[in-house]
Amino acid sequence: MIITTTPSVEGHPIAQYHGIVVGEAILGANVFRDVFAAITDIVGGRSGAYEQELGKARDIALQELSDRAAAKGANAVVGVDLDYEVINNMLMVSASGTAVTVG
Repeated sequence: MIITTTPSVEGHPIAQYHGIVVGEAILGANVFRDVFAAITDIVGGRSGAYEQELGKARDIALQELSDRAAAKGANAVVGVDLDYEVINNMLMVSASGTAVTVG
C-alpha cells in the first residue's frame, strides 16, 4: 500500500477513486500516567517515552487507514493528513486520505 501526503503518486496515474478513508488511535489516561512516570529519560525538554507512545498511535492510525483502503480495493492512499487532538485527557491520532487505485 502506497501512503502519501501528496495528491498523487508521481509516475503512477490514478485509475480509480474509492473514497475517503480514516484511521484512528486513542491513547487513554493510563498511557499518559505511565509515560509521565517514565519521564526520567527527558533530555533537552523531550520525552523519549512520550514520543514512542505517539509514534505507536500514529502507526496504528496509519495501519487502520491502510486496511480500510485495501478493503475498498485500493492500492494507495493520497492526500493523507495526520491530526492530533486531546479529548478529556486522552490523545487521539487520526489519519485521513483518499483511497485510490494507481496504475
